[in-house]
Amino acid sequence: MPTRDEVRGILPELELIKDEALREKTIDVWIDAMETGGWEVKDMPDIPFTLLIEDTDLSLLDHTRVVTQTAIAIADTMSGYYRDLMPINRDYLISGGLLHDVGKLVEYERKGGKVVKSEVGKDLRHPFSGTALAYRHDIPTMICHLIAMHAKEGEGGRRNPEAWIIHYADFVNFRSLQTL
Repeated sequence: MPTRDEVRGILPELELIKDEALREKTIDVWIDAMETGGWEVKDMPDIPFTLLIEDTDLSLLDHTRVVTQTAIAIADTMSGYYRDLMPINRDYLISGGLLHDVGKLVEYERKGGKVVKSEVGKDLRHPFSGTALAYRHDIPTMICHLIAMHAKEGEGGRRNPEAWIIHYADFVNFRSLQTL
């Protein structure tokens, strides 16, 4: 079972969440996802961020951190220019960035030394399983909204500003890597 300190160690961006209760709930979701998916902290560098790009070296952990940091940079730029016109809940943005792909820990499994779609993953993509995991741990529904809406499943739906930021931070990273 992963410990809270181990999760803090692999996701230093957690410390940027000022609301201690939200930070702890975000950690709870990661621990639950790892336990549910049968992963340990030592496995995190080996879990690819996507199964859609063959032989990618970028891990889910790296992708999660890069998307979160990209989202923070976008939010900081927008807040600097728009100020009160565009209020952004920074804690929700950071928690949502850290949780946007947490469902992949149940969407994927290791079989024969290779990471593949799990049985759960064949029925539920990570936006759905990640939202369920977050909701189970009393993550605010605005963050659950962000997790649910960050991928293609959110197309055509309403997104709050934080969800738009995570969506584009995620896709600019994914699409850029897809071209390599």
